[in-house]
Amino acid sequence: MIPRYTRKEMAQIWTDESRFKIWLEIETYALEAMVAKGLAPQSALDAVIKQAKFDVARINELERELKHDVIAFLTNVSESVGESSRYLHLGLTSSDVLDTCLSVQLTQATDLIITGVKALLESIKQRALEHKLTPCIGRSHGIHAEPTTFGLKLALYYAELQRHLVRLKAAREDIAVGAVSGPVGTFAHLGTYVEAHVCKRLGLKPETVSTQVIQRDHHARIFNAYAEVGATLEKLAIEVRHLQRTEVREAEEPFTVGQKGSSAMPHKRNPVLSENVTGLARLLRHWAGAALENVALWHERDISHSSVERVIGPDATITLDFMLHRMRSVIDGLVVYPENMQRNLDLTKGLYYSAQLLVELAAAGTSRDEAYRKVQAISMQLWDELSSATERSKVKSLAERIQAEKFFVDKLGSEKLAQIFSLDSYTEYVDEIFRRVFN
Repeated sequence: MIPRYTRKEMAQIWTDESRFKIWLEIETYALEAMVAKGLAPQSALDAVIKQAKFDVARINELERELKHDVIAFLTNVSESVGESSRYLHLGLTSSDVLDTCLSVQLTQATDLIITGVKALLESIKQRALEHKLTPCIGRSHGIHAEPTTFGLKLALYYAELQRHLVRLKAAREDIAVGAVSGPVGTFAHLGTYVEAHVCKRLGLKPETVSTQVIQRDHHARIFNAYAEVGATLEKLAIEVRHLQRTEVREAEEPFTVGQKGSSAMPHKRNPVLSENVTGLARLLRHWAGAALENVALWHERDISHSSVERVIGPDATITLDFMLHRMRSVIDGLVVYPENMQRNLDLTKGLYYSAQLLVELAAAGTSRDEAYRKVQAISMQLWDELSSATERSKVKSLAERIQAEKFFVDKLGSEKLAQIFSLDSYTEYVDEIFRRVFN
């Protein structure tokens, strides 16, 4: 991933230095198990522990000649260990090292992502509590529907990310598997105890059946979990982008001192952070698809998955890590305009009370069809007047129209009508919903 979208802590997991360090750990732990079983002398293990080192530049140099990364690594390590290096990689195959290392890297990366999700959850929670009862219009199909609160909007994202957190943890457990089973996975050259020891030392579980590789359904699951988190981040980003539109302007991204919005138009404050997250989410979905393509390998092994994972492993985790931190900065700095939310609530002169009218008329004995026709007729009249009015202040609200109609007054009475045209019913259960979400 390009530096623009890379945080140092996540990038460190995917450096050559980190990868070769894990490879050396795997080889050392395998040798530990062999020594314990009498298959290698203690002196060999001592030599590896004391003397083994690697040089990234030297490994790259050797790989250019050998055309094999694991052999290049072992050759370089042997240069520092000497005679005892003949016990390294004994009975192992390259995938034992490569796949087990990738599992370690993905668990480390997922731990950072889980931390990022938790941090974003806390930010959303704080803003949701802050705007728990801040009224705003809810929209369906992009059209004004019924009132809600801005706190409820944010609570939805909290609940959704909580579900992703559960899925991420499960996927993290699923990918935390290792394999040290030799060519085609039969343990023909080493017993299962080597694999068990290596996995225990690395905090992994042995793969149930590994053939020559760890099966890629594990990887497909974790990359799909990443894409699912990205989809929710995109969903949140799109909401911010909509709310920042000039005609809406209920909330907007932080705009820092000295920031420029447009090279041509000095007045612009664009939702570039959220737009950026929207674009990156598309990449995560693409990489999840690539991980699914990797599941179907030939027979006991091929390496068609290898080139894919060298790209999607670092890129997907680095991207999601960046997205989580970016969206947290957006939520922490989100500028909320309650007065504009109220302005938009007032925009349709109370049309959003139509559903409550329908319910109350039906409860009072009017057939649903008749109630719908009566409310719709007067609502459509108001819609049309609002669309063509040059002085909106002179357009009568839905409440004024209803209270002037004998049918509605006779059916519901003045007291019931007053209750209908109130926001109270739309906030009555906010506390209960918040208890569900935030316990």
